[in-house]
Amino acid sequence: MPQKSMPVWLITGCSTGFGRELAKLVLKRGYRAAITARSPEKVQDLAAGHGERAIVLKLDVNDAAQAAAAVKAAESTFGGIDVLVNNAGYGLLAAVEESEEGEVRAMFETNFFGLARMIHAVLPSMRQRRKGHIVNISSVGGVVGLSGVGYYNATKFAVEGLSEALAKEVEPLGIKVLIVEPGPFRTDWAGRSIRLPRKEIEDYADTVGARRRTITGNSGKQAGDPARAAEAILKAVESPNPPLHLVLGSIGLGAVREKFERFENDLNSWEDTTLGADFPESRAAK
Repeated sequence: MPQKSMPVWLITGCSTGFGRELAKLVLKRGYRAAITARSPEKVQDLAAGHGERAIVLKLDVNDAAQAAAAVKAAESTFGGIDVLVNNAGYGLLAAVEESEEGEVRAMFETNFFGLARMIHAVLPSMRQRRKGHIVNISSVGGVVGLSGVGYYNATKFAVEGLSEALAKEVEPLGIKVLIVEPGPFRTDWAGRSIRLPRKEIEDYADTVGARRRTITGNSGKQAGDPARAAEAILKAVESPNPPLHLVLGSIGLGAVREKFERFENDLNSWEDTTLGADFPESRAAK
């Protein structure tokens, strides 16, 4: 297949974790890639040996000018972007009450607004070409609320809602959306990338504090393999019938299934109360 016809991937946050493994994999498959990071020197090794199929770009998704420039550079170099992977992000391990507004807003800026910024930047060209795939790396924490990561949950729940709405808007235009929901994986999420509260509240020591120690203490020992996650993401993107939601890892799958079992139980147990909130004539019409 001629090189110019090979899909083009633009991946954010390629220094570590899923972004790094995806960049390695798509280049190994012979695809073309715009490899991005806040510190480009950390990802130069990924592009080495791949010639004109790989470019390295400086990109902090919080910087609107850098986001626009990265997309423009990828489009001008390769002629377009086929797959955008929004991977850049980080977590905050703190009780809701322990979390400071400035830290929370900064996390939203990266995890949600940075992701949205990249979507806005690639959509005009994807719409014009009537094709494309947007991959948003969410989390099991975007489906299931967990103690100790309430505001991180909030950023990822926001990603889920935006992505589901976006999928309905762009599907008629030939553009697909994939929401990736990993459980615990051996990335830097619980290590270098995690943020901790400046002041811990003793009343949460047995709940949030204990969970915080478990998560940080298990960093590097999680069940999930980032390389296998990259394979799964690529498989979904290449599928003729890709999913909207892709949960990754056995722990994540169990947590999501448990969430929806409880959700269904609530729906069934409180159905009469739920239906009773309508005007009587509306219920009769149904």
